Amino acid sequence: MDIRDYNRLAWDRKVAEKSLWTVPVDTTVVEAARHGDWKIILTPSLAVPKDWFGDLTDCDLLCLASGGGQQGPILAAAGARVTVYDNSPAQLAQDRMVAQRDALELQTVEGDMADLGVFPDASFDLIVHPVSNCFVSDLEPVWREAFRVLRPGGALLSGMINPVYYCFDPELAEKGVVKFQNKLPYSDVGSLDEDTLKRFREQGMPMEFSHTLTDQLGGQISAGFILTGFYEDDFGPDIEDPISDYMPTMFATRALKPRGS
Repeated sequence: MDIRDYNRLAWDRKVAEKSLWTVPVDTTVVEAARHGDWKIILTPSLAVPKDWFGDLTDCDLLCLASGGGQQGPILAAAGARVTVYDNSPAQLAQDRMVAQRDALELQTVEGDMADLGVFPDASFDLIVHPVSNCFVSDLEPVWREAFRVLRPGGALLSGMINPVYYCFDPELAEKGVVKFQNKLPYSDVGSLDEDTLKRFREQGMPMEFSHTLTDQLGGQISAGFILTGFYEDDFGPDIEDPISDYMPTMFATRALKPRGS
């Protein structure tokens, strides 16, 4: 299975189904952002601290694997020069729709989050990367490429899934059974039994991969970043997730590319 091709089609299908993570922001949110009243999320619930962004004026900002008409339009309305880079054409179409509807300057580029070869070195001042690297098997090229395209002094803001989350079976958790079920590292492709994997494919579910904390946090450090911010999150009160009743299921980091790099 070509994971990139499969997940592209899966997310296109999610757009057609109006999944929560594919529904664009409305005009009132964009107008509020134009007047300085804005927030975005990297994880399902908590807003990113405003001091993680710095001044968005004259900021070249990459929304990495962040299509869907959510973060990109808000940040463009807040003053940044935004490029949205995503694997799903349908997700990117959501950003273009909002940009046309609300007269925003925003670029969209289709591609793999692990390959930013379309961008020269030091192209961006800020990268916003909401929870999405669970859809690739290897994080090292994601961090390496993010470091390359950032300017010295630039920051990478990332949302990630706590790897322990994948020890549990979400379908069992919905039935009230929250217990260790899967060994880590987990992947839908390698860990699910044949019948379940077939059902996932028939339903068009995106394929996911767990990543160790070494790969998520240590991987950023190995790429050259300095971690300067961290917080934990879960699915929040508006999304039913029994596992979140027991532990933080997500976290976010702010990683700085040192000046002089």
